[in-house]
Amino acid sequence: MSSTGVVLYGTDWSPYVRAISLTLKVLNLDHEFREVDLKMGENLTPEYLKMNPQHTVPVLDDNGTYLWDSHAIATYLVDKYGKSDEMYPKDLVKRAIINQRLFFEASVISPSYFDVVRPFWFSGVTVVPQEKLDTIHRGLKLLETFLDSTTYLAGHSLTLADLVTGPTVSALRAAVDIEPGAYPKITAWLDRLNQISWYKEINEGPVQDYVAFLRKAWTKLGDN
Repeated sequence: MSSTGVVLYGTDWSPYVRAISLTLKVLNLDHEFREVDLKMGENLTPEYLKMNPQHTVPVLDDNGTYLWDSHAIATYLVDKYGKSDEMYPKDLVKRAIINQRLFFEASVISPSYFDVVRPFWFSGVTVVPQEKLDTIHRGLKLLETFLDSTTYLAGHSLTLADLVTGPTVSALRAAVDIEPGAYPKITAWLDRLNQISWYKEINEGPVQDYVAFLRKAWTKLGDN
């Protein structure tokens, strides 16, 4: 039991759960983590569905207030528990830029990721058509432009945009290569994030395991 009564439900193989773990870390917010075994269907139990009818991870329980979707959880946590607004500024323009990045992750990056991994986890499909990889690359090319003149996604300092998007982009390596030749700004940004010790500790180990597992599982990846 945490001193704050905050509980995070999920699995660290999920980039969305890691996004919330990173948010909790940057807030230095004491919390309890409860593992949800998706293979065993623990997200489909009546108890879990009462918290989240969409049966997704993560779920946050803040003393009886239940939230799901990493974007909603991250912004809620910073607004409620942040000692400053550095991660999610109250300035309307700065916040709007961060929101745009968050919505881009939700509407472009995440769908391309799910389109590749969902058939494997739900149906055991091990062949990934080239058009799905092309969709990922279209999103990455757009993301590359966001970093044209900034070191982080929404400016020159770390914000929620990075904490939420970084884990998903790093997980895309399960399907595509993200190399400096094609994506110099994205790779530099990912390297910059990994220079933050707590970010690397929370994200890098699980994502490496996840990427290695899926790369081994694919029987055909694109046209290769």
